[in-house]
Amino acid sequence: MKNLHTLVFIVMGLFCLLAVACKKDKDDNTYRVMNAPMSGAQENPAVTTTASGSFDANYDPASKKMNITVRWQGLSGNATLMHIHGPAAVGVNAGVLQNFATLFTPTTSGSFSSSFVLNGTTQTEADLLGGLWYVNIHTADHPGGEIRGQIVLTN
Repeated sequence: MKNLHTLVFIVMGLFCLLAVACKKDKDDNTYRVMNAPMSGAQENPAVTTTASGSFDANYDPASKKMNITVRWQGLSGNATLMHIHGPAAVGVNAGVLQNFATLFTPTTSGSFSSSFVLNGTTQTEADLLGGLWYVNIHTADHPGGEIRGQIVLTN
C-alpha cells in the first residue's frame, strides 16, 4: 500500500510539472499569425489577378519587435514596392507604416523576412493588435497594389 501511495505521489508530481511547463508556453505573450493569405480581392479597389501570397508575422509586446516573412507568386510583373500600411480596417486604404523597398528581390515570385521595432507614434501597438495593419505588394501593372493581406494577430 505504501508503494502505491508513493507511486501516486510521483505521478501527481509529474503531472504538476507538465502542467507548469505547458502553462509557461501558454503565458508566452507573443502575438502571431501563420500563412495569412494575400490576394487581389483584398485590395481596394479589388484587383483581378492570378497572383497570390501569404505571410507569417509575430509581435513581442515586451520588446515591441515585429517579425514578418512574406511569400508571393504569380505577380503580373516584378514586385516594385512592398509595405505595411495602416491604420486601416479590411478594405480601407491607409498610408505606409513600414517600407520594405530595399529588402526584397524584385521578382514575380519570391519571399523575404524582416524585423523592426514599433516606433510608438505612427506604428502603435493598439493599431497592430486591433488588426488595423495590412501588407501589400505593388507591381507596375498595379501601382496601388496587386495583392494584399490584413495582419490579424492572435495570442
